[in-house]
Amino acid sequence: MGETRIGVLALQGAFIEHVRALSCLGAQAVEVRLPRDLEGLRGLVIPGGESTTIARLMNDYALTPPIKAMIEEGIPVWGTCAGMIMLAQNNGSIPYPTLAAMDAVVERNAFGRQVDSFEAELRIAALGDPPFRGVFIRAPVFRKIGAGVKALAEIDGGSIVAAQEANLLATAFHPELTDDMRFHQYFLRMVDSASKPGKRG
Repeated sequence: MGETRIGVLALQGAFIEHVRALSCLGAQAVEVRLPRDLEGLRGLVIPGGESTTIARLMNDYALTPPIKAMIEEGIPVWGTCAGMIMLAQNNGSIPYPTLAAMDAVVERNAFGRQVDSFEAELRIAALGDPPFRGVFIRAPVFRKIGAGVKALAEIDGGSIVAAQEANLLATAFHPELTDDMRFHQYFLRMVDSASKPGKRG
């Protein structure tokens, strides 16, 4: 894993924390601000932040089309919070084009405003025991997922807050704001699996 080159979209939001987590796990974390920064990446993280601002900046810097191409190529992309909104095919009223790649309907700010932020213990079978501490900040939820999307975590008796569809991973909460590295490890395993011969079309 030492040479695994993972990009972290670094236009706005909590990207430094993802860079630190990935670096701690031995990956080569690269801050992505321009299309040329995407060259040679084996995975990409889209961090939390302000979703409308991230969408605007992605379009201003011509990043949306090449990231879409990466997804179609099979390169793993993980969206956290605002990143999850960027990935969903239906994400409400963002006035800029987004990636619209994951077969899902997402509701923004589903738990309320910043003052309503909270933490919760999440049972996530893919990560095993103990429960994962989810940090929710103006978090979205999945209101609907397609048949090819697997729910990884739920809260409040059924609201989906983490899901995976092929090479796409999305979490409504912020694993980068905890000391628990299991979600970053999970994503690196996705990257490792996708990089094996015959995995990409």
